[in-house]
Amino acid sequence: MTPPHSPPHHLSSRFDEAFMYASQLHKGQVRKGTQIPYVSHVLAVASIALEHGADENEAIAALLHDAVEDAGGPPVREEIRKRFGEEVAQIVDGCTDTDESPKPPWRARKEAYISHLRDAAPSVSLVSAADKLHNSRAILLDYRALGDQLWERFNADKHEILWYYRSVTDVFRETKNVPSALLEELERVIAEMSRLVSSEPRGDKRNLV
Repeated sequence: MTPPHSPPHHLSSRFDEAFMYASQLHKGQVRKGTQIPYVSHVLAVASIALEHGADENEAIAALLHDAVEDAGGPPVREEIRKRFGEEVAQIVDGCTDTDESPKPPWRARKEAYISHLRDAAPSVSLVSAADKLHNSRAILLDYRALGDQLWERFNADKHEILWYYRSVTDVFRETKNVPSALLEELERVIAEMSRLVSSEPRGDKRNLV
């Protein structure tokens, strides 16, 4: 399928403002189990989304897709709406699996999110798929280096993580809301994750490097 929007010829000062706001919200946060600043993730998601046809609102939502869930809850959602408009806020809402703190149990959150994606707007699916692609690439890269130690970072075991990524990818394929090149790349990464996890004995990293 073709992307839902033509990519913008340029990004306005709204995008610059969103980047500064995202950097402020995630200041001091790092990627799980690393010292990598968390803002690197939202930049990567925005980059992937733009590469696959995102318009400016979708790119802004990509920068802010974790803001409600991980950096402030409903008050941040309202601030996003005021600063960047209802469309951006709705995309961020669609990419948020909870705005509660503490978060509900992992499996229940993920099942609800998968169900929600079946009726999600194309803009939500685009940003969500970009998010899943960057996360899965990072998992694959770290798994090659760390082996089963990697899963200690998460609130679920490796089989549950794979179930989640496979399920989300299945929904993207069924709904046809994600650009084909993005979906194909996500499927390739998930297939490689599955191959490594299924073939690797616990604690043995010899075949991963």
